This record gives sequence, structure tokens and C-alpha cells, in this order.
Amino acid sequence: MFTGIIQATGQVARSEPRGGDWRISIAATGFEASAVALGDSIAVSGCCLTVVAREGDTLAFDVSNETLSLTTLGSLRAGDAVNLEKALRLSDRLGGHLVSGHVDGLGTLIAIDADARSQRWRIEAPTALRRYIAAKGSVCVEGVSLTVNAVNAATFEVNLIPHTVAHTTLRDRRIGDRVNLEIDLLARYVERLLATEEH
Repeated sequence: MFTGIIQATGQVARSEPRGGDWRISIAATGFEASAVALGDSIAVSGCCLTVVAREGDTLAFDVSNETLSLTTLGSLRAGDAVNLEKALRLSDRLGGHLVSGHVDGLGTLIAIDADARSQRWRIEAPTALRRYIAAKGSVCVEGVSLTVNAVNAATFEVNLIPHTVAHTTLRDRRIGDRVNLEIDLLARYVERLLATEEH
């Protein structure tokens, strides 16, 4: 589990095919990579990945075809920036919201508007995810925990304060970019509970 509070950004050092799927190596300077062990879970731009190798500050992850098909990880190239977060410990503060690191789908950034010192983003969500996104609820965008400000038929809006823009890879996103989305865990489980009760 994660919180959606980004601890550092890293840079893709290598992205290469491995036996039918992919291995991504990330230079994680400033992330205290020396304290990361093989087998640890790290959220990489919102995707929960397992550390399979470590060399200095560079962490390597194997990425399955399922993950490549549902996330932006397959389009990463050397030099691209990614958001990083270590898995939540039971003693940690929950500063964002409970995040599983299981990306539900890709959204498309369709507008960025100035809102005082902040940015207001409008994102088009995949049809299958729209029902789970509620005003004043939580959503995870590229691994960043955000509050939903407004919901329309096909889109939702979030507000990015200057700190979020400055300290995450969201600063590099442009209109038309695809972004990893994870819906609120509570919405997913409530739907499952209701579906079970109907049968």
C-alpha cells in the first residue's frame, strides 16, 4: 500500500525488452535507494513494482505485459522522469489516501488552467472508470494523491498546488499526454459489495 505522497523523482536509466516483457532501470538519486532491498515494493508513477536488482542508486524492475498494456510505463525512454514512493509502513502517517499501486487505466490530460498560484487540470477518464470518480473524492494521477474538484460527463478536474507541480513529474505533463489513473479503493469495494448483495 502507498499514500500517493511522492517522496522523490527518478530518471529512467534504461528501458529494455527482457524475454517477452520489459525491464526498467531507474536512477533514484535522493530516494535513499541504499535502504531499498531486493523484493521491496516501489510505486513508480503510480505503478506498484518489485525491485529485482539494485546497483548504487539505480533500481531495476521487471514489468509484465499486463502492466505495459494498462499504464504509461511502456512508453518510458531513457531520461524520462518518474515519481517514486516507498511502500507504506504501519507506523507512517497517511498524508494522502490509501493507494494500492494497481493502475486502473489511462486518462488524457485535456486542459491546464491557471487558478491563482495553482493549476487546475481537466482529465478525460476512460468510460469504465468514470462512475468511480466523485467530487471531493480521491484519485491517484501518476502516483500523486489528488482531490477531485469537479466531475462532468467524461472528465474530472483536480487542483495542483505549486508544491505538487514543483516536486513531481506532473510539472512535465502537457495537454494530450496520457496519465496513469487509480480510482479510490473505497469506490471499488463498495461496488463489489453491492453487486454481491444483489445476487
